[in-house]
Amino acid sequence: AWKMYLERRSIVLTFLHTNLSCHLLRCHQKRIELLKKSSFYIEVLPKHLALGDQNHLMLPTTTFQLIDPWRFQQMKKVGTTQTKIQLLLLTDLLEQLERGREELVYYLETCDMVTFLSRWDLIKQRLSNLAELMGDFLATLVPGKLYIKHRLVPDVRATKVPNISLVLSTKMPVVFDRKESVAHKDWATLKWFSTSQRSQHEQYELSFRLLAHGTQERSHCGLLTVTSNMCEIQNLLPDRAYEFTVRRAETYSLVYEQWHDSITLKTETNPDQDMESSPCE
Repeated sequence: AWKMYLERRSIVLTFLHTNLSCHLLRCHQKRIELLKKSSFYIEVLPKHLALGDQNHLMLPTTTFQLIDPWRFQQMKKVGTTQTKIQLLLLTDLLEQLERGREELVYYLETCDMVTFLSRWDLIKQRLSNLAELMGDFLATLVPGKLYIKHRLVPDVRATKVPNISLVLSTKMPVVFDRKESVAHKDWATLKWFSTSQRSQHEQYELSFRLLAHGTQERSHCGLLTVTSNMCEIQNLLPDRAYEFTVRRAETYSLVYEQWHDSITLKTETNPDQDMESSPCE
Protein backbone atom coordinates (compact mmCIF):
# COMPACT_ATOMS: atom_id res chain seq x y z
CA ALA A 1 0.00 0.00 0.00
CA TRP A 2 2.85 2.37 0.84
CA LYS A 3 4.51 1.78 -2.54
CA MET A 4 1.19 2.37 -4.32
CA TYR A 5 0.70 5.56 -2.32
CA LEU A 6 4.13 6.89 -3.31
CA GLU A 7 3.58 6.02 -6.98
CA ARG A 8 0.19 7.73 -7.14
CA ARG A 9 1.42 10.71 -5.18
CA SER A 10 4.28 11.01 -7.68
CA ILE A 11 1.76 11.06 -10.55
CA VAL A 12 -0.01 14.04 -9.00
CA LEU A 13 3.26 15.86 -8.27
CA THR A 14 4.48 15.35 -11.83
CA PHE A 15 1.19 16.67 -13.22
CA LEU A 16 1.41 19.75 -11.01
CA HIS A 17 5.02 20.47 -11.99
CA THR A 18 4.55 19.95 -15.73
CA ASN A 19 0.96 21.02 -16.50
CA LEU A 20 -0.13 23.23 -13.61
CA SER A 21 2.99 24.83 -12.19
CA CYS A 22 2.63 28.27 -10.61
CA HIS A 23 5.07 29.64 -13.17
CA LEU A 24 3.05 28.27 -16.08
CA LEU A 25 -0.23 29.64 -14.72
CA ARG A 26 1.37 33.06 -14.22
CA CYS A 27 2.58 32.99 -17.83
CA HIS A 28 -0.93 32.16 -19.01
CA GLN A 29 -2.32 35.01 -16.89
CA LYS A 30 0.12 37.45 -18.51
CA ARG A 31 -0.84 36.11 -21.92
CA ILE A 32 -4.52 36.81 -21.23
CA GLU A 33 -3.72 40.32 -20.01
CA LEU A 34 -1.74 40.91 -23.20
CA LEU A 35 -4.59 39.63 -25.38
CA LYS A 36 -7.02 41.97 -23.62
CA LYS A 37 -4.77 44.86 -24.66
CA SER A 38 -4.31 43.59 -28.23
CA SER A 39 -6.10 44.51 -31.44
CA PHE A 40 -8.22 41.90 -33.23
CA TYR A 41 -8.79 41.89 -36.98
CA ILE A 42 -10.64 39.91 -39.62
CA GLU A 43 -8.44 38.39 -42.29
CA VAL A 44 -9.74 37.07 -45.60
CA LEU A 45 -7.75 33.99 -46.63
CA PRO A 46 -7.98 31.27 -49.28
CA LYS A 47 -9.65 28.25 -47.67
CA HIS A 48 -6.74 25.91 -48.38
CA LEU A 49 -4.39 27.86 -46.10
CA ALA A 50 -3.97 26.89 -42.47
CA LEU A 51 -4.87 29.38 -39.75
CA GLY A 52 -1.90 31.55 -38.89
CA ASP A 53 -0.06 30.95 -42.18
CA GLN A 54 1.81 34.21 -42.71
CA ASN A 55 3.43 33.20 -46.00
CA HIS A 56 0.31 33.27 -48.13
CA LEU A 57 0.01 35.39 -51.24
CA MET A 58 -2.39 38.25 -50.74
CA LEU A 59 -5.76 37.81 -52.37
CA PRO A 60 -6.26 40.01 -55.43
CA THR A 61 -7.73 43.42 -54.72
CA THR A 62 -10.61 42.51 -57.01
CA THR A 63 -11.70 39.86 -54.50
CA PHE A 64 -12.21 42.51 -51.82
CA GLN A 65 -14.12 44.61 -54.32
CA LEU A 66 -16.48 41.68 -54.90
CA ILE A 67 -17.23 41.16 -51.20
CA ASP A 68 -20.56 42.62 -50.20
CA PRO A 69 -19.80 45.55 -47.80
CA TRP A 70 -22.96 45.03 -45.72
CA ARG A 71 -22.27 41.33 -45.25
CA PHE A 72 -18.67 42.07 -44.33
CA GLN A 73 -19.87 44.54 -41.68
CA GLN A 74 -22.14 41.83 -40.30
CA MET A 75 -19.18 39.46 -40.08
CA LYS A 76 -17.22 42.14 -38.24
CA LYS A 77 -19.97 42.19 -35.61
CA VAL A 78 -19.69 38.40 -35.36
CA GLY A 79 -15.93 38.78 -34.97
CA THR A 80 -16.38 41.32 -32.18
CA THR A 81 -18.75 39.00 -30.32
CA GLN A 82 -16.49 35.99 -30.84
CA THR A 83 -13.48 37.93 -29.52
CA LYS A 84 -15.32 39.03 -26.38
CA ILE A 85 -16.45 35.45 -25.75
CA GLN A 86 -12.90 34.19 -26.30
CA LEU A 87 -11.45 36.59 -23.71
CA LEU A 88 -14.16 35.78 -21.15
CA LEU A 89 -13.74 32.05 -21.74
CA LEU A 90 -9.96 32.25 -21.31
CA THR A 91 -10.38 34.02 -17.97
CA ASP A 92 -12.91 31.43 -16.80
CA LEU A 93 -10.79 28.46 -17.92
CA LEU A 94 -7.71 29.83 -16.17
CA GLU A 95 -9.67 30.30 -12.94
CA GLN A 96 -10.82 26.67 -13.17
CA LEU A 97 -7.23 25.54 -13.67
CA GLU A 98 -6.07 27.56 -10.66
CA ARG A 99 -8.82 26.07 -8.50
CA GLY A 100 -7.88 22.60 -9.76
CA ARG A 101 -4.28 23.14 -8.75
CA GLU A 102 -5.36 24.24 -5.27
CA GLU A 103 -7.50 21.12 -4.96
CA LEU A 104 -4.66 18.78 -5.93
CA VAL A 105 -2.26 20.53 -3.56
CA TYR A 106 -4.85 20.12 -0.80
CA TYR A 107 -4.98 16.36 -1.39
CA LEU A 108 -1.19 16.12 -1.24
CA GLU A 109 -0.76 18.23 1.88
CA THR A 110 -3.70 17.16 4.04
CA CYS A 111 -4.56 13.56 3.15
CA ASP A 112 -2.83 10.68 4.89
CA MET A 113 -2.04 7.51 2.96
CA VAL A 114 -5.36 5.77 3.63
CA THR A 115 -7.46 8.82 2.76
CA PHE A 116 -5.40 9.56 -0.35
CA LEU A 117 -5.75 6.01 -1.67
CA SER A 118 -9.46 5.91 -0.88
CA ARG A 119 -9.96 9.06 -2.96
CA TRP A 120 -7.71 7.98 -5.81
CA ASP A 121 -10.54 7.42 -8.30
CA LEU A 122 -11.76 10.96 -7.62
CA ILE A 123 -8.23 12.37 -7.90
CA LYS A 124 -7.57 10.46 -11.13
CA GLN A 125 -10.78 11.80 -12.64
CA ARG A 126 -9.78 15.31 -11.57
CA LEU A 127 -6.41 14.91 -13.29
CA SER A 128 -8.17 13.86 -16.48
CA ASN A 129 -10.59 16.79 -16.30
CA LEU A 130 -7.80 19.28 -15.69
CA ALA A 131 -5.77 17.91 -18.62
CA GLU A 132 -8.82 18.39 -20.84
CA LEU A 133 -9.34 21.90 -19.45
CA MET A 134 -5.74 22.79 -20.24
CA GLY A 135 -6.23 21.55 -23.79
CA ASP A 136 -9.33 23.72 -24.16
CA PHE A 137 -7.45 26.70 -22.74
CA LEU A 138 -4.51 26.34 -25.14
CA ALA A 139 -6.87 25.93 -28.09
CA THR A 140 -8.82 29.05 -27.08
CA LEU A 141 -5.61 31.11 -26.91
CA VAL A 142 -5.46 31.00 -30.72
CA PRO A 143 -8.08 33.14 -32.49
CA GLY A 144 -10.25 30.90 -34.64
CA LYS A 145 -12.14 30.90 -37.88
CA LEU A 146 -15.41 32.75 -38.27
CA TYR A 147 -18.49 30.84 -39.32
CA ILE A 148 -19.84 32.44 -42.49
CA LYS A 149 -23.61 32.17 -42.39
CA HIS A 150 -24.11 33.94 -45.71
CA ARG A 151 -21.99 34.16 -48.82
CA LEU A 152 -19.71 37.19 -48.70
CA VAL A 153 -19.76 37.40 -52.48
CA PRO A 154 -23.27 37.58 -53.97
CA ASP A 155 -24.00 35.02 -56.69
CA VAL A 156 -24.43 37.74 -59.28
CA ARG A 157 -20.77 38.71 -58.80
CA ALA A 158 -19.37 35.24 -58.20
CA THR A 159 -17.48 34.69 -61.47
CA LYS A 160 -14.10 33.04 -60.85
CA VAL A 161 -14.04 34.00 -57.18
CA PRO A 162 -11.67 31.85 -55.05
CA ASN A 163 -12.98 29.99 -52.03
CA ILE A 164 -12.28 32.20 -49.05
CA SER A 165 -12.51 31.91 -45.30
CA LEU A 166 -12.51 34.49 -42.53
CA VAL A 167 -10.20 34.18 -39.55
CA LEU A 168 -9.47 36.35 -36.56
CA SER A 169 -5.91 37.56 -36.12
CA THR A 170 -4.27 39.61 -33.38
CA LYS A 171 -1.67 42.33 -33.18
CA MET A 172 0.16 42.95 -29.94
CA PRO A 173 -0.54 46.29 -28.21
CA VAL A 174 1.33 49.47 -29.06
CA VAL A 175 3.25 50.66 -25.99
CA PHE A 176 5.16 53.86 -25.26
CA ASP A 177 8.89 53.63 -24.70
CA ARG A 178 8.99 55.14 -21.21
CA LYS A 179 12.75 55.79 -21.35
CA GLU A 180 12.83 57.49 -24.75
CA SER A 181 9.63 59.54 -24.40
CA VAL A 182 10.56 62.87 -22.82
CA ALA A 183 9.17 66.39 -22.52
CA HIS A 184 11.20 69.59 -22.87
CA LYS A 185 10.26 73.24 -22.36
CA ASP A 186 7.74 73.58 -25.15
CA TRP A 187 7.94 70.31 -27.05
CA ALA A 188 7.99 66.56 -26.45
CA THR A 189 9.47 63.51 -28.13
CA LEU A 190 7.30 60.38 -28.08
CA LYS A 191 8.47 56.90 -29.04
CA TRP A 192 6.52 53.64 -29.01
CA PHE A 193 6.86 50.03 -30.09
CA SER A 194 4.95 46.81 -30.67
CA THR A 195 6.14 43.21 -30.62
CA SER A 196 3.89 42.26 -33.55
CA GLN A 197 5.81 40.88 -36.52
CA ARG A 198 3.66 42.89 -38.92
CA SER A 199 4.07 46.25 -37.20
CA GLN A 200 6.21 47.78 -39.97
CA HIS A 201 4.71 50.46 -42.22
CA GLU A 202 1.67 50.84 -40.01
CA GLN A 203 -0.09 54.10 -39.33
CA TYR A 204 -0.50 55.30 -35.77
CA GLU A 205 -2.64 57.95 -34.14
CA LEU A 206 -0.97 60.03 -31.45
CA SER A 207 -3.21 62.29 -29.40
CA PHE A 208 -2.29 64.73 -26.67
CA ARG A 209 -4.19 66.91 -24.26
CA LEU A 210 -3.31 69.34 -21.53
CA LEU A 211 -4.43 68.02 -18.17
CA ALA A 212 -6.90 70.45 -16.56
CA HIS A 213 -5.16 73.64 -15.54
CA GLY A 214 -7.24 76.63 -16.55
CA THR A 215 -10.46 76.98 -18.50
CA GLN A 216 -8.74 78.94 -21.29
CA GLU A 217 -6.23 76.12 -21.77
CA ARG A 218 -8.64 73.19 -22.06
CA SER A 219 -8.59 73.33 -25.86
CA HIS A 220 -4.83 72.76 -25.93
CA CYS A 221 -4.93 69.31 -27.52
CA GLY A 222 -4.35 67.59 -30.81
CA LEU A 223 -4.35 64.42 -32.90
CA LEU A 224 -1.58 63.40 -35.29
CA THR A 225 -1.37 60.50 -37.75
CA VAL A 226 2.16 59.19 -38.31
CA THR A 227 3.74 56.27 -40.14
CA SER A 228 6.81 55.87 -37.91
CA ASN A 229 7.26 54.84 -34.29
CA MET A 230 8.19 58.30 -33.05
CA CYS A 231 6.87 61.84 -33.19
CA GLU A 232 7.81 65.30 -31.95
CA ILE A 233 5.04 67.61 -30.78
CA GLN A 234 5.85 71.32 -30.80
CA ASN A 235 4.25 74.43 -29.27
CA LEU A 236 3.44 72.94 -25.89
CA LEU A 237 3.04 75.12 -22.82
CA PRO A 238 5.89 75.11 -20.29
CA ASP A 239 5.45 73.74 -16.79
CA ARG A 240 2.33 71.79 -17.73
CA ALA A 241 1.32 68.13 -17.55
CA TYR A 242 0.22 66.53 -20.82
CA GLU A 243 -1.36 63.16 -21.43
CA PHE A 244 -0.27 61.39 -24.62
CA THR A 245 -2.11 58.38 -26.06
CA VAL A 246 -1.04 56.15 -28.94
CA ARG A 247 -2.98 53.58 -30.97
CA ARG A 248 -2.93 52.01 -34.39
CA ALA A 249 -4.92 53.93 -36.97
CA GLU A 250 -8.25 52.17 -37.40
CA THR A 251 -8.65 49.99 -40.49
CA TYR A 252 -11.68 48.45 -42.17
CA SER A 253 -10.82 45.00 -40.77
CA LEU A 254 -10.58 46.00 -37.07
CA VAL A 255 -13.17 44.19 -34.95
CA TYR A 256 -12.04 44.70 -31.34
CA GLU A 257 -9.69 47.09 -29.56
CA GLN A 258 -10.35 48.18 -26.00
CA TRP A 259 -7.00 49.39 -24.70
CA HIS A 260 -4.67 52.23 -25.70
CA ASP A 261 -1.44 53.09 -23.93
CA SER A 262 -1.16 56.51 -22.30
CA ILE A 263 1.72 58.38 -20.72
CA THR A 264 1.80 61.64 -18.75
CA LEU A 265 4.77 63.99 -19.18
CA LYS A 266 5.41 67.42 -17.68
CA THR A 267 7.12 70.13 -19.68
CA GLU A 268 10.00 72.04 -18.16
CA THR A 269 9.66 75.45 -16.56
CA ASN A 270 10.57 78.45 -18.71
CA PRO A 271 9.81 81.79 -16.99
CA ASP A 272 10.73 83.81 -20.08
CA GLN A 273 8.31 82.07 -22.42
CA ASP A 274 4.92 83.49 -23.29
CA MET A 275 2.43 81.59 -21.14
CA GLU A 276 -0.52 81.97 -23.47
CA SER A 277 -1.79 78.72 -24.89
CA SER A 278 -1.84 77.92 -28.58
CA PRO A 279 -5.15 76.61 -29.94
CA CYS A 280 -5.34 73.26 -31.69
CA GLU A 281 -4.95 73.28 -35.40
